[in-house]
Amino acid sequence: MRAIRVASAALLGVTALTLTAPAALAADEENITPFGFSVLPSTIAAGGQVALRLERDGGCRGPATVTSAVFDTVTIRPHQSQATAVVDWDARPGAMYKVTFSCDNISGSTDLTIAGGRTPTHRPSPQPHPHPHPQKGVHAGEGGTFAGFDLQEIGLGAALIAGSIGAAYHLSRKRTSEDGG
Repeated sequence: MRAIRVASAALLGVTALTLTAPAALAADEENITPFGFSVLPSTIAAGGQVALRLERDGGCRGPATVTSAVFDTVTIRPHQSQATAVVDWDARPGAMYKVTFSCDNISGSTDLTIAGGRTPTHRPSPQPHPHPHPQKGVHAGEGGTFAGFDLQEIGLGAALIAGSIGAAYHLSRKRTSEDGG
C-alpha cells in the first residue's frame, strides 16, 4: 500500500517537472547568442542613464546596434565593449521595455524596467520644531516578540501547534500498526 503512494507521488513530481521544463528552456533559447550583453542597471528611473555592455568573446566582430522603445538607437563600435543611453523622460513608471542587441546579423534581447515615481524637483525646507528640547524621554520598550500581546492569538497558535503534533503522532502510530509493527 505504501509503495503505491510513493510511486504516485514520484509520478506526479516527474510529470510536473516535465511540463515546466520546456517553457524554461524555450525562454533561454531565444537569447542564445555567441556574444554576451547586459543593461546596467536593469531598473532605472525615467531620464536616467544606462550602461549597455557587450561581451565580445569572438562572437561579435563588427559594430553592434542597441535598440529599444525607451531610448534612441545606440551603436557600439567594433573595438569597444560598452556605450551609454539616456532613458526617455516619458517612459511609463513600472513598465518593462525590451532592449535588443544586434551584431553580425544575430540578435538577443533583455528587459529594462522603469522605476516607479520621479524624483521631486524641489526639496522641502526644514520647519523649526515648536519645542527645541524634548519634554519627555523616548517611548521605548514595546518592540520585539511581545508587541501587540494578544492572549487569544497566542492560545489559538498553541492549539494549532498541539493539534498538528497530535495528528502527526496519531498518524505515525496508525501506520506502524498497518505495516505490521
